Amino acid sequence: MNNLSWVGSEKDFVDEPDVRWVDRVVVGRFGGNSSAGQTKNEDGCVIWQNEKWEFVAILDAHKSSESAELVIRTLELFKENLVEILEMKGPPEFKRLEVKLLGIFQSEQFLNDCKRVTGETACLIVVRKANYVWWLSVGDCLVYVLHPDLIALNQFQLNQRQFFEWIGQVNTFKQAVPCYTSGTRELRRGNNLIFLTTDGLVECPGNPFSDPSNLVAALNEKELDEGILQLLMEIERQNVRDSTTIIAWNVEVEKEGSIPSDYKG
Repeated sequence: MNNLSWVGSEKDFVDEPDVRWVDRVVVGRFGGNSSAGQTKNEDGCVIWQNEKWEFVAILDAHKSSESAELVIRTLELFKENLVEILEMKGPPEFKRLEVKLLGIFQSEQFLNDCKRVTGETACLIVVRKANYVWWLSVGDCLVYVLHPDLIALNQFQLNQRQFFEWIGQVNTFKQAVPCYTSGTRELRRGNNLIFLTTDGLVECPGNPFSDPSNLVAALNEKELDEGILQLLMEIERQNVRDSTTIIAWNVEVEKEGSIPSDYKG
């Protein structure tokens, strides 16, 4: 299996940490603790990949899972068009991909569909191709790139969380000026860990992973699936209520990354 499409209304993973490989990508899901009052899971995710790229999305809805279901269903509907862009020869066509996604999310059909759902969702889409990673973020999901060069400089997170952006019943794409963030980063030579999560991981009681250095320590020197299971078991132990969904994978880069012109290394 190298693809996955899931939403918490299908299986909620309440009281049940679940970690599995989807080809070379690891997905971890935990619906929260029923002892803390959790009764449902409104997260969702999409994983597509081939030998040259990965396209993943992670969603965190509230009030109902309908908005996450709508976004996932829409991405799947346009999968062929999006994959066609990813398969283009030459440097990654991230700008073309962004234009396509924005066109989908601002289409009359999608905006009308959003009016009919209950609640809204944060949505983070991340794509890796060659030695570059690109993201489009609406709301407060997080993506990190963990690499020794960056960790040494206390650089962990790619995007900044935004607390008043959503897709759905309240919808940034129906505003006069849609608000979202996007960006592109060059990966460094060696191993780069791309790590996405919904906010249950960083807003857990006791804040065990609000500091990214604690996240690095928990994942260090372990198989990726083992490290992610440890993260989920720790927030379960802390009696977290909110659901957490994690998607992560390693990318090995041979090409040297950009270095300063006066580097004496």
